[in-house]
Amino acid sequence: MKDFAGFSEHFCIIDDDRTERGKKHILMDILFIALCAMLSGAENFPDMERFGNLRIEWIHKYLELPYGIPSHDTFRRVFSAIDSNAFIDCFIKWAASLRELSGGSVIAIDGKSVRKSFDTWSGKSAIHVVGAWATEAGLALGHVVVDSKSNEITAIPELIEKLCIKGRTVTMDAMGCQKDIVKQIIDKGGDYLLCAKANQAGLYESISEFFEDCGDFKDVGHTYFETLEKEHGRIEERKCWAVEGEAKWLGLDKSWKNIKTIAKIERKRTIRGKTSAETSYYISSLPGDAKRIALSGRSHWGIENSQHWVLDVTMNEDMSRARKDNAAVNLATLRRVAINMINLVKGKWSIRGSMKAAGWDTSFLERILAGA
Repeated sequence: MKDFAGFSEHFCIIDDDRTERGKKHILMDILFIALCAMLSGAENFPDMERFGNLRIEWIHKYLELPYGIPSHDTFRRVFSAIDSNAFIDCFIKWAASLRELSGGSVIAIDGKSVRKSFDTWSGKSAIHVVGAWATEAGLALGHVVVDSKSNEITAIPELIEKLCIKGRTVTMDAMGCQKDIVKQIIDKGGDYLLCAKANQAGLYESISEFFEDCGDFKDVGHTYFETLEKEHGRIEERKCWAVEGEAKWLGLDKSWKNIKTIAKIERKRTIRGKTSAETSYYISSLPGDAKRIALSGRSHWGIENSQHWVLDVTMNEDMSRARKDNAAVNLATLRRVAINMINLVKGKWSIRGSMKAAGWDTSFLERILAGA
């Protein structure tokens, strides 16, 4: 099989745990067909079988397939059996091989559940995935699955440990605003911009009180940046104040490693005459540049808009009922492979449009596969 976009090179090391008599189809052949099907809009194992049968002549350009296209049950058994942690590690190494293409300064980390992956009969809860996203490049860098008896606070350090964050800024919501996580980011050569909320009550109160005491900022050195956007009947105004200083002067615990700046961001949105407002507070190891803080904080939502939204709305991940053994996690990983491949070549097209084109035209599918 041709090594499209480094896929074979990085995923060929996956162990095939099937019994010898159950290895009628080659593992990499199964993964290749599944990936091509997903790039063309497939959502489940029967879709993969249908895609294979409809595109069998094209697939024969790359695979011999002496036993024809695997059945949907074969796809299900294979994805259930593959070691999900090994599959994720292959994905992270593959994503790292795209380093030059996934450049940019901000890495957003956030969690997402696959809501229909629970199994009431066995008592298995829905899987929750914490992922990292290169915001400027629009590429998934890696992810880990949250243990059913734990939460994101324990999963985030595991993910950070797997990533190369040197020289980049890691952004997270309040769940990741933890002293141990801050230390880990700094120790790995990165910077952080973290939202402070009620889960760190003392921190949140200290920052909010500091900004309340500042009043009009006449006596406090600070930087300021604002943006105003008007489009599609929506008006959105953002204002950011950033203050740099020693932790003690900022009223903060110095055990927040390398803390340099606190920031206040006000957002006001008007849609069809209705206005909503929100104020958020941040801590950061970055210098007190309000423009950089504001743009980094805003880019964090790229993981929601460009990954989570695509997974749910375009790829219908939330409705996936694959749940036996490792199937749900492995499909979640394969979807992120597909997103990365499409984002590298789609240009001005949407991911949905690119997937439709791949399903209609095998030459465009080949372009996606080779694009990296």
